[in-house]
Amino acid sequence: MRPLPIDHGTVLIIGAAKGIGRELARLLARRVRTLVLVDRQAQALEPLREELLLSYPTLGVILESCDVCDPQQVDALLASLDEHFVRVDVLVNNAAEGDQALYAQEDWGRVEAMLRANVWVPALLTHRLLKPMLERGRGGILNIGSGAAQLILPGSATFSATQRFLDGFTEALRLEVEGRGVTVTRVAPGPLWEAGVEVADGVEPFFHLSLERCAREALAGFERGEAQVYPGLGHRWVMRLLPMLPRGLKRTLGRMALRGLTRETLRLPQQAPQVLPASSEPSPA
Repeated sequence: MRPLPIDHGTVLIIGAAKGIGRELARLLARRVRTLVLVDRQAQALEPLREELLLSYPTLGVILESCDVCDPQQVDALLASLDEHFVRVDVLVNNAAEGDQALYAQEDWGRVEAMLRANVWVPALLTHRLLKPMLERGRGGILNIGSGAAQLILPGSATFSATQRFLDGFTEALRLEVEGRGVTVTRVAPGPLWEAGVEVADGVEPFFHLSLERCAREALAGFERGEAQVYPGLGHRWVMRLLPMLPRGLKRTLGRMALRGLTRETLRLPQQAPQVLPASSEPSPA
């Protein structure tokens, strides 16, 4: 496998204003020729551009406003890049969204938003950009997902289902492009924390990982051509053991999680369902 075109290449990062997307931008800035940073509002990306250019004055940084859940805006984004002769060497799909709520109580708009962000968006962007990579014989697709794909998660039915899509999608693509110079990798983190932000109660430090370390391990695994990257030692061991567990045991663990979720729900005041981030806290684009 030929090396990824990261060094002196162009990397497109969806959802770059915060989270893993922002940390990947910081890591890649010292190596790439151009970063194309995409978020719903380009203004949210301005502080990151100023930070990057302060350290790397010769870096090309392109900011793009785009709601990647809107096909017309995606078409406009890619047309703008073509017009300015920007060739995307590596795509980072990092547009995922997540909720925690019982499915019957979930607002359909939120369900649809998760399906579009977590399934439709990576499928569309990959479809648009993969063919030119294959024609050049070099490229990479880095899909940022979640360890939820391995779990039975009551209260996160839609989110975990979309992560299973991303898992199967990535694995199938890897075989389709094998030997053709394009690397396809899925990153599946567990709970993450950001510097300066208090760690949530009830999360063991053994499984808690900083966004910066998660991004470093994701990029390292991607460059090694790994199919799946599970950042963090504790999380990695758990994810490797889970496939060995009988489905019945996984259901039992899911029931235990559901009882905890139900108790928390009953303690809430009578109001609209509370929206909580997914465990991996992916950045919406």
